[in-house]
Amino acid sequence: MTGTELVALITNLQNAIKQVPLIQTPQQGAGAQGAVQMRIKSSQGSADRLSQSKSMVLQDSDLPQKPLSRHRRNQSQHGVVLSVATAFEPLVDLKGEHLNVAKISDNGKKQRKNWTSMWTVLTTDELLLYKDKQETGVKPGSKTDVVQLCGAVIEWAAEKSSKKNVFQITTNTGSEYLIQTDSFPTASKWHEAIRKTVDSSVRNHIKLQQSEGKGFALRRSNSSDLLSRHSSLPGHGSVSPNMKQRNPVHRRSINVFGSSKLKHSASDSADKNGVKNRLKKFIIRRPSMKTLQEKGLIKDRVFGCHLLTLCDREGTTVPKFVRICLEAVEKRGLDADGIYRVSGNLATIQKLRFIVDQEEELDLDHNQWEDIHVITGALKMFFRELPEPLFPFRFFQQFVEAVKIKENKQKTQAVKKLIQQLPKPNHDTMKLLFSHLQKVLAFSRKNLMSTQGIGIVFGPTLMWPELDAGNMAVNMVYQNQIVEFILIESREIFDLDRM
Repeated sequence: MTGTELVALITNLQNAIKQVPLIQTPQQGAGAQGAVQMRIKSSQGSADRLSQSKSMVLQDSDLPQKPLSRHRRNQSQHGVVLSVATAFEPLVDLKGEHLNVAKISDNGKKQRKNWTSMWTVLTTDELLLYKDKQETGVKPGSKTDVVQLCGAVIEWAAEKSSKKNVFQITTNTGSEYLIQTDSFPTASKWHEAIRKTVDSSVRNHIKLQQSEGKGFALRRSNSSDLLSRHSSLPGHGSVSPNMKQRNPVHRRSINVFGSSKLKHSASDSADKNGVKNRLKKFIIRRPSMKTLQEKGLIKDRVFGCHLLTLCDREGTTVPKFVRICLEAVEKRGLDADGIYRVSGNLATIQKLRFIVDQEEELDLDHNQWEDIHVITGALKMFFRELPEPLFPFRFFQQFVEAVKIKENKQKTQAVKKLIQQLPKPNHDTMKLLFSHLQKVLAFSRKNLMSTQGIGIVFGPTLMWPELDAGNMAVNMVYQNQIVEFILIESREIFDLDRM
């Protein structure tokens, strides 16, 4: 072999060594490199050498991670693909189920509460309601109702219905839905799944806004300010560029996010000073309450008025509204199931309250008050809104001490003595009310109301401490016991047999 051929052979061998892929970890040192060189010098075939050389290549997961760039532009470029790709991943795997649903508001407009069993299906950002399970297999146009969950608010709403396990969904457009099922685990499961879906849809919306380069994000809130921003949510379209140009308020809100300082012009300051001056002049010139009452612009209220003041104004010892309510119940409601326990329609109760406060002519025999639970609900609301309860504050602790007496006869005399010390309107109103409740008990087989049930309903309605310094649960127990005991011994305490 000539010298030229020997030099060419060495050159080819060196080039072959350089072409072998070699990536080593910090733990691998010169020993790893020596191992590779030994494999090349061995007499193995090219295929074996290729497989062994590949085994030395590290996977991407083993490589040290490159530090993320802190530059804002780099972050947006690398983060957009991930956020958009994962924007609509399913949050929960919750199959459809029959739930009781009542739509009580449609875009802010109140509706009559009608419970309906609906086949309910939860998606990534919507709650689909079907009249029947079979409807889920047909085209989307046949859906009974679609509840948009992006920007919605979900909360337990035991006070909205006499049913148990009720929670409410308020959408960003002002629609309100009540969801209910008799099984608490089922209700809790759906409540938690919907809450997580709401949170996920909000985060996904923010990611989409950021991926499009917008400088604002959706903010969840329990207040009604979500209603004014529903146009920016998915499924509601977007604001046109022309509208943005014509709306200086919107343009100013975007500038707040885009700049660190908000500049006020001299004209803005002048406008504010002008508004302040006009407000000061209005406050100084406003008429007094007495003047407004004399002109008939403001009328004396019935609800929320002190019992002594109301009776003095009407020239009686029992408020007129209390008397006509009790007469209406005795006339057509003593046998009603759950009388005083079942709640009436709140909107109708508020309408009745408005008529009473405006001193308009009230006819409880009218068909709009045919639901007796509306009348009983308004009566309970009247007692709850008294500035001082029917059992005055200064007597609360004395009644508690009296009901603790173990001997029944002494307890009766102690309670009777306290009631006789009450102001005349309180005493007479209480006497008429408990005489009425005795008539309710006479129909207990039909209305299913017991002395304990009435005590639970009227205990916190007729008495409460002036300061909630004690244990609320303990106070509630005494409130119920006092009302129940007076109801049982009312004939002796109020001398009802002599009436």
